[in-house]
Amino acid sequence: MNQISCPAILVSAPASGQGKTLSTAALARAWKKRGLNVRAFKCGPDFLDPMVLETATGQPVYNLDLGMCGEQDGLARLYQTAQTADVIIVEGVMGLFDGTPSSADLAMRYNLPVMLTIDASGMAQTFGALASGLLGFQTALIPAGVLANKVGSTGHADMLKDSLPSHLNWLGALPQDEAYALPERHLGLFRAQEIVDLEARIEAAAIALAASSALALPPKVTFIAPKTITSAITPKLLAGKTIAIAHDAAFCFIYPANIDCLQEMGATITFFSPLHDKALPEANAYWLPGGYPELHLKEISENTAMRDSLLAAFNADKPILAECGGMMALSESINGGPTYGLLAGNSHIETRLQGLGTQHTELLEDLGSIGAHTFHYGKFETKLMPITQANSRYGAGENIYQHGSLTATFLHFYFSSNPALTARLFSYARP
Repeated sequence: MNQISCPAILVSAPASGQGKTLSTAALARAWKKRGLNVRAFKCGPDFLDPMVLETATGQPVYNLDLGMCGEQDGLARLYQTAQTADVIIVEGVMGLFDGTPSSADLAMRYNLPVMLTIDASGMAQTFGALASGLLGFQTALIPAGVLANKVGSTGHADMLKDSLPSHLNWLGALPQDEAYALPERHLGLFRAQEIVDLEARIEAAAIALAASSALALPPKVTFIAPKTITSAITPKLLAGKTIAIAHDAAFCFIYPANIDCLQEMGATITFFSPLHDKALPEANAYWLPGGYPELHLKEISENTAMRDSLLAAFNADKPILAECGGMMALSESINGGPTYGLLAGNSHIETRLQGLGTQHTELLEDLGSIGAHTFHYGKFETKLMPITQANSRYGAGENIYQHGSLTATFLHFYFSSNPALTARLFSYARP
């Protein structure tokens, strides 16, 4: 049986907001500064944290999720990455046991040792009790150690370290310092490109962390070759086709695995900016992913040339996939401001979360289901009837609309979970 071993660790926490992304980025950068080939992953559906980790490691960051991506997809990515990596670091999602499946479920499935990041700004000896309780809650978990975040002083760090039981390793401390803080907005962290001093923040955090601990590599994990390697069996269903993808400050939520999947099916990929380009590139199909169109309404409303180009592609029956922010930008308005107007209906940004979680949809009955996730504050009001509705573990999920050659939804699809259905999304024949 083919297998390979590589040091690996999953970074988790008691809850969201503890500093997982900063800790993961700092640890990854500290190891990189030693000359190691560090590869990072993000547990769960997420676009923003991977951007920070990509800056820290200098390499693409892929997602691991037992629900959306699937167990074999994660195994294949870990196995392939371990061929060349010196160490693998996975950032968890929310608290260690939050969600179904959780970060703990992922760690236990792939035998990843778990490091806890704990915001210690308001605690002393309870630090050790909290760490011990979390890492001992499931006997199948492999404890790697504990990192303290927002530490007040060297004395505070020593107190936290001494509170740990002997079987838990001290993996260092990050001081409480605004120089490390990562700014946030309603969907999470700012995009990495918006944090102008992100490189300096990560570097400073890595230096501070290295000063507090030897930062030994985690234990080696053995990854067994998956039953199938997706890229080796993916049919060339998009051979000869060019797919143009919107990619700029307003349209930026793109899984690297989705690009890989399209290319593995034979597609040629090109990118364009709906904000700044005056015309679409020549292509067989177009994809407008999610992002922040609501922050760029002036550019969208003033770019009438792009609106005309999108309308021309639609009238020519070119397949268009619009996800989340992409759908909102193709509606008639966002918060009352005019947008591209291909889809009858109006969009609004609400003050409360409107959709969250992993979902699946068959979409086309003969091709099985595709994994997806939703996370948005947007609302789309339309008289259009959905062609189908996704399913979540809580019942009915997001609507999916078909208007001519345009497929629109608040969902973000994970293409590798169903390449054949994905290929159909980028193909259209008028009924």
